[in-house]
Amino acid sequence: MDIKKYIQNLSNIKSTKNKSVEKMKMIMEKLGNPQNNLKYIHVTGTNGKGSVIEMLNSILIKSKLKVGKFISPHLVCYNERISINGENIKDEEIQKIYEKVQPIIEKENIEISFVEFFTIIAFIYFYNQKVDIVLMEVGCGGLYDNTNIINPIISVINSIGYDHMGILGNTLEEIAKQKAGIIKKNSETVYIEQESKIDNIIIETCKEKHNTLHMIEQSEIKNAKFENDNEIFDYKKYHDIEINLKGKKQIQNATLVLECCEILNKNGYNITEEVIRNGLKNIIHKGRFEVIYQKPMIIFDGGHNEQAIENLKNTIDIYCKDSRKIYVISVLKSKEYKRIVEKILNDDDIYIFTNGNDKNLFTDSHLMYEYAKKLNDKVEVYEMELGKAIQFCKKRLDFISFVIGSFYVYDDVKKIV
Repeated sequence: MDIKKYIQNLSNIKSTKNKSVEKMKMIMEKLGNPQNNLKYIHVTGTNGKGSVIEMLNSILIKSKLKVGKFISPHLVCYNERISINGENIKDEEIQKIYEKVQPIIEKENIEISFVEFFTIIAFIYFYNQKVDIVLMEVGCGGLYDNTNIINPIISVINSIGYDHMGILGNTLEEIAKQKAGIIKKNSETVYIEQESKIDNIIIETCKEKHNTLHMIEQSEIKNAKFENDNEIFDYKKYHDIEINLKGKKQIQNATLVLECCEILNKNGYNITEEVIRNGLKNIIHKGRFEVIYQKPMIIFDGGHNEQAIENLKNTIDIYCKDSRKIYVISVLKSKEYKRIVEKILNDDDIYIFTNGNDKNLFTDSHLMYEYAKKLNDKVEVYEMELGKAIQFCKKRLDFISFVIGSFYVYDDVKKIV
C-alpha cells in the first residue's frame, strides 16, 4: 500500500483510553522489543513539553550526540514527528518499517491509530539508526500514553494544568496522577515546583517507585530579565543564561533542561557549560511566539489551553503591552474553547473566530463568536474563514496580530501570509 494513503486512513482511527499501552507492548514484543535497547528522556506536562524537547535537542546535538526526537503534533508534515539530529524521517524509511510491522498488525487483527503507528515507527527507526539518546514527547497525559512502555534515564514533568479533561480527569490532582505515570522505578525525575497538592503527588510517586526526584524551586531562579531579544536568568551555578525564546515560562523550561544536563553528566555524558549556553542561546522553536509576517507584525502561537493562553498573555504584556491587538482564534473540538475565550477577551482588542482548516475538527466559529458576545457585548468580534482573517490582519497596519489556539493551522497560515 502507498504509505501516504495508509497514514491518511489512520487519521480516522482514535486511540482507546487505557488500551494503548497494552497494545503497544504486545506489538513491540512481537517485533523483538527494540525500544528496550534505547536510552530516553521522556517529557510530559500540560504545556512546555515542546520547548524542553527543542532545548535539549539543540544542546545534545551540539554535544556531538546522535539524537532521536519524537514529537507531536507536527506543524507542516507528519515526517516532523520523527527526526535524527534535525533531519526528518523520509517516507521511504516509513515504508520499509511499515512492511515489517503490517503483517503483525494483520495477523493479530489489531486496529492502530495514527499516533500509535508513528510511535511504533519511531522505536524501530531509532533502534535501526543506533541513536545515542531519544527525546520522547508524551502525546496525552502519561500513564496511558502510547509512549509509556519505555524506561527512561530521566522523566521530565513540566507544568500541569487543565487540558484533555475527558481523558485525564477534571481536577488538577487527577491530571497530575496521569502525568506522574511516566515516573519509573530506579530512575530520575525532573519537575518544577507548582501547587502543593500537585507537588505532593509527584513526591509520593517518586518515593513509591524509588525514583530520585530533582524538584526545581521557583526561588532558585534568580535575576530574570529580558535583554537583546533574549530571556536571561541565573539558576544555581549557572549565571546569565540566555534563551532565544520569548516569555518567562521559557526560563522555567530552561531550568528543567539544566537539571537534565546535570543528570546526564552524572551518567557518563559530556555536556559542557559552553555547549549548554550555545544550545539555549541559538534555539529555534517554530510555532511558539513566532513572527511570521513583519509589516504589520503577525505572530503565531500554538497555545491551545487555559494555561498556555495565560502564558501567552504574560508574554504579550512584556513585549506588546502598548499595542492594539487582533486575535485570530481557531480551537479544536477536543479543547475547552470557553476557557480560552474567557482568558483572552478584553475591551480593547479585536477578535476573529474561525473554523480552522477543517470544520469537522475545529469548534464552530459561530459558537465562539456567540460566547464572546455573551461575555462582553462591547467587544469587537468577527467570524471569518481562516484565509480572510489573515488578510484582514495584513491590512491593519496599526495592529499586532496573533494567530492562536492550535498548531494544526500553522502550515495553512504560513502559506497564506
